[in-house]
Amino acid sequence: MDPQFWHARWARGEIGFHLDRVHPMLARYGAPLAGRRVLVPLCGKSLDMVYLAGLGCTVVGIELSAAAIDAFFAEHGLEPAVSTQGPGRIWQAGPYTLLEGDYFEFTAADLGAPCTGLYDRAALIALPPERRSAYAVHAAHLLASGAWGLLITLEYPQEVMAGPPFSVPESEVRTLYGPLAEARVLAVEDALAAEPRFAERGLTRLEQCAWALEFPVA
Repeated sequence: MDPQFWHARWARGEIGFHLDRVHPMLARYGAPLAGRRVLVPLCGKSLDMVYLAGLGCTVVGIELSAAAIDAFFAEHGLEPAVSTQGPGRIWQAGPYTLLEGDYFEFTAADLGAPCTGLYDRAALIALPPERRSAYAVHAAHLLASGAWGLLITLEYPQEVMAGPPFSVPESEVRTLYGPLAEARVLAVEDALAAEPRFAERGLTRLEQCAWALEFPVA
């Protein structure tokens, strides 16, 4: 999927991946992120960023779509300052710094200050298999030494439904993050009843997994 795929989704309002509520797994397992500078890759206009700010976090999102970023600030009554730096534009207001552009093109220096937290609810599962290893490695490069992350994944029979969101099973998470961080399962929950749109696409099994990622201290 090239950038035009996501630009088109936002332009058409096809954003079924956007939740109109805070993700329950963030509410249950996100306490270790409190007070950190938290990186949120492929952030969209997620309400989870507001929840993180409520935990005392400084939120650093990376998002390809200017429409998504603009919508986030507008919906929360914020007037961002916009500047150009590095590979894209930077939108800033209150505790939020949202970087507009390709996630893979940003460096740790572009984030403004070290990020000691990671929150990934819809980034890894949005990527096809061939992009996931580079995504995980780049996340480790963007984060500060000793960072803590909350990763949320989905697991279902991939042959039944085409992604995104894609199924990322436990074995793949361990392969991706094993060399980079200690990956620990926090919870595995049946999510099909709460996601009827997936049942309509033919799924009979859908599990949602929460992971703690503990990156080493350099």
